Amino acid sequence: MELLPFVFVNLQIKKHIMLAIGEFNTLEILRDTQVGIFLGDPQEEDREKHVLLPNKYVPKSFELGDTMTVFVYLDHEERPVATTINPYIKLNEFAHLKVNYINKFGAFMDWGLEKDLFVPFKEQARPMEVNKRYLVYMYMDDKTNRLVGSSKTQQFLNNDEVLLEEGEEVDLLISHITEAGVNVIINQQYKGLAYKNEVYEEVKPGKKMVGYIKQIRPDGKVDVSLRKLGYEAVEPSSQKILDELKANRGFLGLNDKSHPEDIKTVLQMSKKVFKKAVGSLYREKQIRLEEDGIYLVD
Repeated sequence: MELLPFVFVNLQIKKHIMLAIGEFNTLEILRDTQVGIFLGDPQEEDREKHVLLPNKYVPKSFELGDTMTVFVYLDHEERPVATTINPYIKLNEFAHLKVNYINKFGAFMDWGLEKDLFVPFKEQARPMEVNKRYLVYMYMDDKTNRLVGSSKTQQFLNNDEVLLEEGEEVDLLISHITEAGVNVIINQQYKGLAYKNEVYEEVKPGKKMVGYIKQIRPDGKVDVSLRKLGYEAVEPSSQKILDELKANRGFLGLNDKSHPEDIKTVLQMSKKVFKKAVGSLYREKQIRLEEDGIYLVD
């Protein structure tokens, strides 16, 4: 039997770019119209799968075929529409948002775009009030295919498997403040806590900041620090002390016998960090230590 040679055929498979609702999309400028430009995948022939960027967001100069990064959401008629505005929240993220108004269906929150974010009553941890801010999570409702918000945020946080390392720098969103300390959302994914006696700066719900993983407990609870850990914290703390000395004519009435609360009030740092920073500055001969306090060396 004669064997036929193998023939390799190069099949070009079109991979269409799907619009990601509630996220930033990088799309190609396909056509220019009176109402704006349409963006999308040039291989997608179905014009209903292209998205409009209204005239007020269209750049002054552009060419067909250029690419643009835009945020895509649903307009008042639930049609995809693009914008160059950076919203306060994206799909599967948390943010503190203000309630613009309330009707018989739920609350409508300002997320920086023309159409407010809807939070139905069933997704409110407690009844919302106009002009007040709440921590919400934005997700895609499977039943309606609409972007909605929920203030029942605990259901969207999972610490069963924390893929973080101790000492790692992370992004924090201040969730709420309790007697124990500052509750935070870590990397938009995990919940954590910065203990009250370790917080040396003013924080409030909704503030975004950088933090550091202090400890991951066996039960999945995560302790965080709002300051760098260990000796990495000494350098910025040393600079803080120098800055305070210069602002106070070269003298600070603090020493290793000062009460921790006095150090916290003046320098916004713990006594432990203070002593390390002072020791570092003393070894570098930038300060001298006297019974009444610290003096800057000229």
